[in-house]
Amino acid sequence: MRHYVIVRIAMTSCRATARFRTARVTSPRALPLLTSLPRDLPRFCSTQETPKDPPPPPSPYQDRPWEYLESEEYRATYGDKPVWHGYRRNHKGSVPPQRTRKACLRRGKHVGNPCPICRDRNLLVDFRNVKLLDQFICPHSGVIFHPIHTGICMQQHKRLSQAIAQAQDHGLLWLQVPFVPVPEEDFSNQHAAVGKTPPAPALKGPGRAWYPWYEWQQPPAAEVARIRRLYHGFLKENYPDTPPSPSGK
Repeated sequence: MRHYVIVRIAMTSCRATARFRTARVTSPRALPLLTSLPRDLPRFCSTQETPKDPPPPPSPYQDRPWEYLESEEYRATYGDKPVWHGYRRNHKGSVPPQRTRKACLRRGKHVGNPCPICRDRNLLVDFRNVKLLDQFICPHSGVIFHPIHTGICMQQHKRLSQAIAQAQDHGLLWLQVPFVPVPEEDFSNQHAAVGKTPPAPALKGPGRAWYPWYEWQQPPAAEVARIRRLYHGFLKENYPDTPPSPSGK
Protein backbone atom coordinates (compact mmCIF):
# COMPACT_ATOMS: atom_id res chain seq x y z
CA MET A 1 0.00 0.00 0.00
CA ARG A 2 2.86 2.32 0.76
CA HIS A 3 4.47 1.77 -2.64
CA TYR A 4 1.15 2.41 -4.44
CA VAL A 5 0.78 5.78 -2.72
CA ILE A 6 4.28 6.77 -3.73
CA VAL A 7 3.61 5.93 -7.38
CA ARG A 8 0.26 7.78 -7.35
CA ILE A 9 1.87 10.89 -5.99
CA ALA A 10 4.54 10.65 -8.64
CA MET A 11 1.87 10.61 -11.38
CA THR A 12 -0.19 13.56 -10.12
CA SER A 13 2.33 15.96 -8.65
CA CYS A 14 5.24 17.55 -10.50
CA ARG A 15 7.29 18.07 -7.39
CA ALA A 16 6.66 14.50 -6.25
CA THR A 17 7.50 13.26 -9.74
CA ALA A 18 10.89 14.95 -9.67
CA ARG A 19 11.52 13.69 -6.16
CA PHE A 20 10.44 10.20 -7.14
CA ARG A 21 12.79 10.17 -10.11
CA THR A 22 15.75 11.13 -7.98
CA ALA A 23 14.89 8.65 -5.24
CA ARG A 24 16.46 5.23 -5.25
CA VAL A 25 14.03 2.34 -5.37
CA THR A 26 15.08 -0.22 -2.78
CA SER A 27 11.94 -2.30 -2.54
CA PRO A 28 11.31 -4.88 -5.26
CA ARG A 29 7.55 -4.31 -4.90
CA ALA A 30 7.73 -0.88 -6.56
CA LEU A 31 9.39 -2.17 -9.74
CA PRO A 32 6.26 -3.80 -11.23
CA LEU A 33 4.32 -0.61 -10.56
CA LEU A 34 6.87 1.52 -12.36
CA THR A 35 7.08 -0.76 -15.37
CA SER A 36 3.29 -0.84 -15.69
CA LEU A 37 2.97 2.95 -15.98
CA PRO A 38 2.25 4.24 -19.51
CA ARG A 39 5.13 6.12 -21.05
CA ASP A 40 3.06 8.48 -23.26
CA LEU A 41 1.41 10.39 -20.41
CA PRO A 42 1.24 14.18 -20.86
CA ARG A 43 4.07 15.97 -19.13
CA PHE A 44 2.30 18.86 -17.42
CA CYS A 45 5.39 20.35 -15.80
CA SER A 46 7.70 20.05 -18.77
CA THR A 47 8.40 22.81 -21.26
CA GLN A 48 8.80 20.30 -24.06
CA GLU A 49 5.94 20.54 -26.60
CA THR A 50 3.94 17.56 -27.67
CA PRO A 51 5.05 16.14 -31.02
CA LYS A 52 3.03 17.45 -33.96
CA ASP A 53 1.43 15.31 -36.59
CA PRO A 54 3.61 14.78 -39.65
CA PRO A 55 2.55 16.81 -42.69
CA PRO A 56 0.59 14.94 -45.35
CA PRO A 57 2.60 13.65 -48.28
CA PRO A 58 2.59 15.79 -51.43
CA SER A 59 0.32 14.99 -54.29
CA PRO A 60 1.73 12.63 -56.93
CA TYR A 61 0.21 14.94 -59.56
CA GLN A 62 2.17 17.99 -58.40
CA ASP A 63 3.97 18.51 -61.72
CA ARG A 64 1.13 17.36 -64.01
CA PRO A 65 -2.17 18.17 -62.24
CA TRP A 66 -4.33 17.57 -65.32
CA GLU A 67 -3.57 13.86 -65.27
CA TYR A 68 -5.60 13.41 -62.08
CA LEU A 69 -8.84 14.36 -63.84
CA GLU A 70 -8.22 11.57 -66.36
CA SER A 71 -7.40 8.89 -63.79
CA GLU A 72 -9.61 6.12 -62.47
CA GLU A 73 -9.32 7.52 -58.97
CA TYR A 74 -11.02 10.74 -60.04
CA ARG A 75 -13.81 8.89 -61.90
CA ALA A 76 -14.47 6.70 -58.88
CA THR A 77 -14.69 9.75 -56.60
CA TYR A 78 -16.59 12.29 -58.70
CA GLY A 79 -17.84 10.47 -61.77
CA ASP A 80 -19.02 12.78 -64.54
CA LYS A 81 -20.14 15.56 -62.18
CA PRO A 82 -18.09 18.62 -61.18
CA VAL A 83 -16.04 18.52 -58.03
CA TRP A 84 -18.35 20.97 -56.23
CA HIS A 85 -21.53 18.99 -56.94
CA GLY A 86 -23.42 18.11 -53.76
CA TYR A 87 -21.10 20.04 -51.47
CA ARG A 88 -22.71 21.55 -48.38
CA ARG A 89 -20.87 23.53 -45.77
CA ASN A 90 -21.55 22.85 -42.10
CA HIS A 91 -23.27 25.79 -40.42
CA LYS A 92 -25.47 26.55 -37.48
CA GLY A 93 -29.17 27.08 -38.01
CA SER A 94 -31.31 26.71 -41.11
CA VAL A 95 -30.02 29.79 -42.96
CA PRO A 96 -26.68 29.16 -44.75
CA PRO A 97 -23.96 31.83 -44.54
CA GLN A 98 -24.02 34.47 -47.23
CA ARG A 99 -20.29 34.20 -47.94
CA THR A 100 -17.73 31.44 -47.85
CA ARG A 101 -14.63 31.14 -45.69
CA LYS A 102 -11.55 33.22 -46.27
CA ALA A 103 -9.38 30.09 -46.18
CA CYS A 104 -9.72 26.45 -45.16
CA LEU A 105 -6.42 26.40 -43.26
CA ARG A 106 -6.33 27.47 -39.62
CA ARG A 107 -2.95 27.39 -37.89
CA GLY A 108 -1.66 25.10 -40.60
CA LYS A 109 -4.50 22.57 -40.30
CA HIS A 110 -7.61 22.04 -42.39
CA VAL A 111 -10.99 22.92 -40.93
CA GLY A 112 -13.60 20.27 -40.25
CA ASN A 113 -15.38 20.62 -43.59
CA PRO A 114 -12.99 22.15 -46.16
CA CYS A 115 -14.10 23.43 -49.55
CA PRO A 116 -14.28 21.16 -52.62
CA ILE A 117 -10.74 22.06 -53.73
CA CYS A 118 -9.03 22.06 -50.33
CA ARG A 119 -10.48 18.70 -49.29
CA ASP A 120 -8.74 16.84 -52.14
CA ARG A 121 -4.95 17.17 -52.18
CA ASN A 122 -4.83 16.03 -55.82
CA LEU A 123 -6.95 18.97 -57.06
CA LEU A 124 -4.40 21.64 -57.94
CA VAL A 125 -5.38 25.00 -59.41
CA ASP A 126 -3.18 25.58 -62.44
CA PHE A 127 -3.78 27.39 -65.71
CA ARG A 128 -2.87 24.19 -67.58
CA ASN A 129 -5.52 22.18 -65.72
CA VAL A 130 -8.24 23.17 -68.17
CA LYS A 131 -10.76 20.48 -67.22
CA LEU A 132 -10.81 21.67 -63.63
CA LEU A 133 -11.10 25.33 -64.57
CA ASP A 134 -13.92 24.63 -66.99
CA GLN A 135 -16.06 23.25 -64.17
CA PHE A 136 -16.19 26.70 -62.54
CA ILE A 137 -17.27 28.61 -65.68
CA CYS A 138 -20.89 29.02 -66.72
CA PRO A 139 -21.33 27.35 -70.14
CA HIS A 140 -24.02 29.86 -71.20
CA SER A 141 -22.51 33.22 -70.27
CA GLY A 142 -18.80 32.41 -69.75
CA VAL A 143 -18.86 34.02 -66.28
CA ILE A 144 -17.04 32.43 -63.32
CA PHE A 145 -19.45 30.94 -60.81
CA HIS A 146 -19.83 32.80 -57.53
CA PRO A 147 -18.18 31.14 -54.50
CA ILE A 148 -21.59 30.73 -52.88
CA HIS A 149 -22.67 28.60 -55.85
CA THR A 150 -19.63 26.31 -55.77
CA GLY A 151 -18.74 26.52 -52.06
CA ILE A 152 -15.01 27.12 -52.49
CA CYS A 153 -13.18 29.41 -50.08
CA MET A 154 -12.16 32.92 -51.07
CA GLN A 155 -8.49 32.01 -51.25
CA GLN A 156 -9.13 29.27 -53.80
CA HIS A 157 -11.58 31.50 -55.69
CA LYS A 158 -8.87 34.13 -56.10
CA ARG A 159 -6.41 31.53 -57.38
CA LEU A 160 -9.09 30.14 -59.68
CA SER A 161 -9.87 33.55 -61.19
CA GLN A 162 -6.19 34.24 -61.84
CA ALA A 163 -5.69 30.79 -63.41
CA ILE A 164 -8.73 31.22 -65.69
CA ALA A 165 -7.53 34.63 -66.87
CA GLN A 166 -4.05 33.22 -67.51
CA ALA A 167 -5.47 30.24 -69.40
CA GLN A 168 -7.52 32.57 -71.59
CA ASP A 169 -4.44 34.66 -72.32
CA HIS A 170 -2.55 31.52 -73.37
CA GLY A 171 -5.44 30.39 -75.57
CA LEU A 172 -6.26 27.29 -73.52
CA LEU A 173 -9.79 28.47 -72.70
CA TRP A 174 -12.29 30.12 -74.97
CA LEU A 175 -13.13 33.72 -74.16
CA GLN A 176 -16.89 33.36 -74.49
CA VAL A 177 -18.83 36.49 -75.34
CA PRO A 178 -22.57 36.22 -74.64
CA PHE A 179 -24.94 36.74 -77.55
CA VAL A 180 -27.15 39.78 -77.07
CA PRO A 181 -30.08 40.11 -79.51
CA VAL A 182 -30.35 43.54 -81.12
CA PRO A 183 -33.64 45.30 -80.26
CA GLU A 184 -35.42 46.25 -83.43
CA GLU A 185 -37.02 49.38 -82.01
CA ASP A 186 -33.59 50.96 -81.37
CA PHE A 187 -32.30 50.29 -84.89
CA SER A 188 -35.39 50.86 -87.00
CA ASN A 189 -34.93 51.86 -90.64
CA GLN A 190 -38.36 53.43 -90.96
CA HIS A 191 -37.08 56.92 -90.14
CA ALA A 192 -36.40 59.28 -93.01
CA ALA A 193 -32.78 59.80 -91.90
CA VAL A 194 -31.91 56.12 -92.16
CA GLY A 195 -34.18 55.20 -95.03
CA LYS A 196 -33.42 55.32 -98.69
CA THR A 197 -31.11 58.04 -99.87
CA PRO A 198 -33.24 60.84 -101.33
CA PRO A 199 -32.51 62.04 -104.83
CA ALA A 200 -30.14 64.91 -105.49
CA PRO A 201 -31.44 68.49 -105.20
CA ALA A 202 -31.15 68.94 -108.95
CA LEU A 203 -33.65 66.12 -109.49
CA LYS A 204 -36.22 67.53 -107.07
CA GLY A 205 -36.40 70.97 -108.54
CA PRO A 206 -34.91 74.37 -107.72
CA GLY A 207 -35.50 75.87 -104.30
CA ARG A 208 -36.15 72.58 -102.56
CA ALA A 209 -33.89 71.15 -99.89
CA TRP A 210 -32.36 67.72 -100.11
CA TYR A 211 -33.91 66.61 -96.81
CA PRO A 212 -37.43 67.61 -95.84
CA TRP A 213 -36.41 69.01 -92.42
CA TYR A 214 -34.15 71.52 -94.16
CA GLU A 215 -37.10 73.11 -95.94
CA TRP A 216 -38.86 76.16 -94.64
CA GLN A 217 -41.44 75.52 -91.95
CA GLN A 218 -43.84 78.26 -90.85
CA PRO A 219 -43.42 78.90 -87.09
CA PRO A 220 -46.51 79.29 -84.89
CA ALA A 221 -48.07 82.77 -84.85
CA ALA A 222 -48.06 82.99 -81.05
CA GLU A 223 -44.33 82.23 -80.92
CA VAL A 224 -43.60 84.87 -83.59
CA ALA A 225 -45.59 87.47 -81.65
CA ARG A 226 -43.70 86.66 -78.44
CA ILE A 227 -40.31 87.04 -80.15
CA ARG A 228 -41.42 90.35 -81.71
CA ARG A 229 -42.48 91.59 -78.29
CA LEU A 230 -39.17 90.66 -76.66
CA TYR A 231 -36.89 92.01 -79.37
CA HIS A 232 -39.02 94.94 -80.50
CA GLY A 233 -36.20 97.45 -80.28
CA PHE A 234 -33.78 95.31 -82.27
CA LEU A 235 -35.97 94.24 -85.20
CA LYS A 236 -36.01 95.97 -88.51
CA GLU A 237 -39.21 97.59 -89.65
CA ASN A 238 -41.43 95.72 -92.06
CA TYR A 239 -39.44 92.52 -91.70
CA PRO A 240 -41.43 89.74 -93.37
CA ASP A 241 -42.43 86.66 -91.44
CA THR A 242 -41.81 84.42 -94.42
CA PRO A 243 -38.44 84.07 -96.15
CA PRO A 244 -38.03 85.71 -99.56
CA SER A 245 -38.45 83.43 -102.52
CA PRO A 246 -35.37 82.41 -104.48
CA SER A 247 -36.70 84.12 -107.59
CA GLY A 248 -36.77 87.53 -105.83
CA LYS A 249 -33.01 87.63 -105.26
